[in-house]
Amino acid sequence: MTSFDSGVSEEDSVIKISDIAAEKAKEILTAEGKDSWGLRIYLAEGGCCGPSYGMDIDERPADGDEVLEKDGLRVFIDQSTSQKLSGMEIDFIADGERQGFVITGGQPSSSCGSGCSSCG
Repeated sequence: MTSFDSGVSEEDSVIKISDIAAEKAKEILTAEGKDSWGLRIYLAEGGCCGPSYGMDIDERPADGDEVLEKDGLRVFIDQSTSQKLSGMEIDFIADGERQGFVITGGQPSSSCGSGCSSCG
């Protein structure tokens, strides 16, 4: 079951974590010798196409963080970032030689114009 430490159920949480993402993150933490640590999601930057997010490992949540748990993986998200993650999911993709964590879903930015260089 996925829940925030504040008692929010999986259906009410702002972001979901796929089973494979939880499994892969736990594998990485174990390989690093940091089994008790968690994954931190943070707002990396914003642009005309919307915010970009980053992920890192962290030993413990900061004051005010929301803590999401999935199959033994803890995910720490500060409150301002948490509000922007509504409807999104942390997933892990393995596509040929590329593999990694992705955050998918959410609302696309409506402010992106055809001249935006960061939208590809």
